[in-house]
Amino acid sequence: MADIARLTEIIEPEAKALGFDLVRVKMMPSEAGDGGMALQIMAEDPATGQLIIDQCAALSRRVSDVIDAAEESGEVLIEGAYHLEVSSPGIDRPLTRPKDFANWAGHEAKLSMDKAWDGQRSLRGILRGIEGEAVTLEDRKAGAISVPLGMIHSAKLVLTDELIAATRPLDTSGAEDIVEEEEAED
Repeated sequence: MADIARLTEIIEPEAKALGFDLVRVKMMPSEAGDGGMALQIMAEDPATGQLIIDQCAALSRRVSDVIDAAEESGEVLIEGAYHLEVSSPGIDRPLTRPKDFANWAGHEAKLSMDKAWDGQRSLRGILRGIEGEAVTLEDRKAGAISVPLGMIHSAKLVLTDELIAATRPLDTSGAEDIVEEEEAED
């Protein structure tokens, strides 16, 4: 369907050129409601941990151009139609890179293990960090568990009051320009 490794290979330099870190490249069902697929790209500005709308738009344009150029040269990166979705990772962000497991230590996380993992498939607890290739989580039921990074199918932070308090404020530029209009009563 899509060559995610190759897509990541051509998308990452475009993100880096804009000063962003690539968080995730994933094909998934589109939220457009048309039954199609979406190429989801999550990136962040290392200074803020987020992307604002203008940054998403800039990355989207660059990615569209580089994918179009590759396909025009005969490379098939994605079979069929798709939507391009570029976004910030959000507060309850996915943990996809080793540095994510280190940077977000102390916060609650949810891990889904690979099918080949011999043990509990879902883990939830306080993320203790990563050492080498082992991620440690203080699971509510099982206590401290270290799991190989390669056995984690997916991981994300859990939205908690502590996480909200620790997250850098979202960019509010332009918010002062929002004007609410009252609806006229009939």
